[in-house]
Amino acid sequence: MSDELFDLSGRVALVNGASRGIGAAVARLLAQHGAEVVVASRKVAGVEAVAESIRSAGGRATAMVCHAGSPEQLDATFAAIAERCGRIDILVNNAAANPWFGPILDSPLAAIDKTIEVNLRGFFYASILAGRAMRQRGRGAIVNVSSINAERPGVGQGIYSVTKAGIVAMTRAFAKECAPHGIRVNAVLPGLTDTRFAAALTQDEDLLRGILAQVPLGRVAQPEEIAPAVLYLASDAASYVTGVCLPIDGGYLA
Repeated sequence: MSDELFDLSGRVALVNGASRGIGAAVARLLAQHGAEVVVASRKVAGVEAVAESIRSAGGRATAMVCHAGSPEQLDATFAAIAERCGRIDILVNNAAANPWFGPILDSPLAAIDKTIEVNLRGFFYASILAGRAMRQRGRGAIVNVSSINAERPGVGQGIYSVTKAGIVAMTRAFAKECAPHGIRVNAVLPGLTDTRFAAALTQDEDLLRGILAQVPLGRVAQPEEIAPAVLYLASDAASYVTGVCLPIDGGYLA
């Protein structure tokens, strides 16, 4: 497959939740393939470090503060991108919240609301804003980061799993309605990945042992192993791909 299919030169990408982990790996890889990347998260220090690492490697990147669960901050971020870059070609919805890990019947209402606010409402509204801008140009790509929990809810991860399943449904709904505008919408479903976000699982030896027993490849993924799937779905290599929810899970869902 020609490298030209993965060439993102001249395109502007927004990656939210990009201060570390999967988001940071995605931002760096998109920049390596020519995209001008806006790296966004709640705190500027984290995303500025990622943006600087991209610039140091010869790429183009801008750090922006954006709480993915805040409609006002999302509005401001997209307005700033329009003013600074004049366009948006790629949106990677990656920000996530999982404030409750415990029995589903004990789920606190505040944790339920927070998880829905970031993981579902935030993805949905960001996709609307990106889609409206992309519609004007007649093309664009949205990639949502869901989870294998969308297919097999994790014990102690009730509301998180529900929101990740919602992202799968959202991806398919947007894909159907946005296709006539030249906008492709897909998702990746990472398995357990070595990030600070997943530390409650990866740092508990008993939990980890039980999880890895169900993973044919027998190990935890690295963020850099998730990023190439996002690159593929955002690039012209996937020009006829929309509505797909792609597991990157070491065979867990096989």
